[in-house]
Amino acid sequence: MTRASIQPPPAARFPDFVSRRMDLHYVTRIAQLLGGEHPHAWQPRPADAVFLAGNDYLCLTGEPALVGAQMRALQHSQGEMLMSAVYLQQGSAQHRLERRLARFMGAEDGVLAQSGWAANVGLVQTLAAPGVPVYLDMQAHASLWEGVQSAGALPVPFLHNDMDHLRRQLQRHGRGLIAVDALYSTNGSIAPLAQLADIAEHSGCMLIVDESHSLGTHGPRGAGLVAAQGLGGRVHFRTASLAKAFAGRAGFITCSSHFKGYFLSESRPAIFSSCLLGHELAWFDAAIDFIAAADDRRAALRRHARALREDLGALGYNVSDGSEQIIALEPGPEPKTLALRKLLEQHGVYGAMFCAPATPKNRSLVRLTLNSGLDRAQLARIVHACEQIRDAAGVEHWSSTRRLRRLALV
Repeated sequence: MTRASIQPPPAARFPDFVSRRMDLHYVTRIAQLLGGEHPHAWQPRPADAVFLAGNDYLCLTGEPALVGAQMRALQHSQGEMLMSAVYLQQGSAQHRLERRLARFMGAEDGVLAQSGWAANVGLVQTLAAPGVPVYLDMQAHASLWEGVQSAGALPVPFLHNDMDHLRRQLQRHGRGLIAVDALYSTNGSIAPLAQLADIAEHSGCMLIVDESHSLGTHGPRGAGLVAAQGLGGRVHFRTASLAKAFAGRAGFITCSSHFKGYFLSESRPAIFSSCLLGHELAWFDAAIDFIAAADDRRAALRRHARALREDLGALGYNVSDGSEQIIALEPGPEPKTLALRKLLEQHGVYGAMFCAPATPKNRSLVRLTLNSGLDRAQLARIVHACEQIRDAAGVEHWSSTRRLRRLALV
């Protein structure tokens, strides 16, 4: 029998409890609700399209200095020890980079993780315990919620950026952890960090701030919003995905050296994941210098966000929930959001469709993620596209538009 004639074995049948879940996706959601179209399947993207679905906020991908550093690391590699990071000895390249990232953020020490997801899950899992309340902003990243589940802790949600509701929840459940995003990934809103620090201190809680979408783009030399507000000594832990402004693939946690030793012995994502490779470390080492000197790119990103929000608001789009480089166009139900994304694509503007579980049910949206490299023509094209599709998309009837009208009456 030749290799070409070998046939794969028939796929094993799934049990009914798995089939029912898959049917909810493929039959109820995709076939019935969305007419057979998958919400994450894009139309072919023309070369001149404006692509607003990535997180490379400062346009580091392909930057010669960073690519060169990575190439040199690959060329001079003598073979690497592939093992869990918990076995790395003091003075290793990864430990040196962890200290350097920590200094960049104004912290004592830090831990690199495989991803921002692993950083958040591992951190919450090592801090919380069964029954300990963890207060989560309802828009906090899913990885923070997953960490609570991993710890067997008690998730206690509070309304987005609603400090009065957080205080009421604290009175009911007692001290624990408070976990928020500095800059929220679905609508570009900013957490009231100073108020959160006050509440954490008054209630005896620990405060975790995820800086994934603000590290590199905000604060002195890109050190983040916690540093910008001088709160480094009042926030117990900062985490970040380095797959955003740092344009790599890793996560990071700021901490004390004392906590780091504990974390590496107790965090399951840390124990059971491999360390980073030399060329990955080289990328981030070069990125720190580049980002620290990128004030012009940060300023450009802020200008783009302000201008586009102002223009879209003038067209009747409710973009008032946020203020930064992430802009949400929120029709509400998934069929309307899929229709919006397709209309934008027809005009050469490509955003990302966010729906459950990334958003609450019937609060789906198209996320436009800006970057510092956009030019005036591209920004004008985005505005023109949103103006042209306004009626076809039914903006007047969106739930977010109705919400804006209600706020105007208050």
